[in-house]
Amino acid sequence: MRTSYREALRQALHEALSDDPRVFLMGEDVGRYGGAYAVSKGFYDEFGPERIRDTPLSELGFVGAGIGAALGGMRPIVEVMTVNFSLLALDQIVNAAAVLRHMSGGQFSVPLVIRMATGAGRQLAAQHSHSLENWYAHIPGIRVLAPATVGDARGMLAPALADPDPVVIFEHAQLYNLEGELPADWRCGIRRAAVRRPGSQVTVVTYGGCLPKAMAAAERLAAEGIEAEVIDLRVLRPLDMETVMDSVRKTHRVLVVDEGWKSGSLAGEILARIAEDGFYDLDAPPRRLCSVEVPTPYARHLEEAALPQAEQIAAAVREMLNA
Repeated sequence: MRTSYREALRQALHEALSDDPRVFLMGEDVGRYGGAYAVSKGFYDEFGPERIRDTPLSELGFVGAGIGAALGGMRPIVEVMTVNFSLLALDQIVNAAAVLRHMSGGQFSVPLVIRMATGAGRQLAAQHSHSLENWYAHIPGIRVLAPATVGDARGMLAPALADPDPVVIFEHAQLYNLEGELPADWRCGIRRAAVRRPGSQVTVVTYGGCLPKAMAAAERLAAEGIEAEVIDLRVLRPLDMETVMDSVRKTHRVLVVDEGWKSGSLAGEILARIAEDGFYDLDAPPRRLCSVEVPTPYARHLEEAALPQAEQIAAAVREMLNA
């Protein structure tokens, strides 16, 4: 069945709310307005204000309320409108949700799901275009997901809600209008990366909004006789390096594509682990392609120039093979 990424998310939320009375959704504009990206449209009328809770403009406050509800036995889904606004709730996420199991000696868990839009490409300028997934992937005590396909948008929420610890889900805003075939068996786990395209000459590792670009680059390269294997990380913490290393041992070359900035990037962490565990499997230096280290520009042509693009990915692969 063909559907959109937005509709797949909506179906997942509807199923969760219908199946478990402990589940409720809270956040800015999730109720009467239907969600900033229309993911919860119609839910307020169907489930009512107790289950679909509009919150004040205070991420610190309502994320904290979600933590309290999770500690009290509920299964809250907290929507933070964009990753930029989530910085206001970092204290709650890092100093409370992520550490309570450890600091209580395992007596308390925080089964909280936090959803947020991330990424650039929409001409929303520097304050609304961040890709800060690596900030969260740095934190022990939480699981970090980045669904990049219709199937994962549909399938990742249920296991996230079943996890006894906090789960942060990043939904790249450029993907909401993405359409694709929803697999007949869309249910999935939240532990492993996925091979989205098999190949034999180079491994391209990516996640989130860069996956469609990597797939487009692989199509272009295939037309030139270059077979790139595309790995979708899907789970950013904990990283599934086993899948990545299996691919690197096969192709002997690796490019990591990451919309985050290069300094302190998730791409750098992945390349460091590859160097530690698979240095002698490489036939060429590992490479990464990240966003230009500037605040994201507003002008369309400058924004596009600042972000990784399909042609840049293809060009980097060609350079690696010709090295």
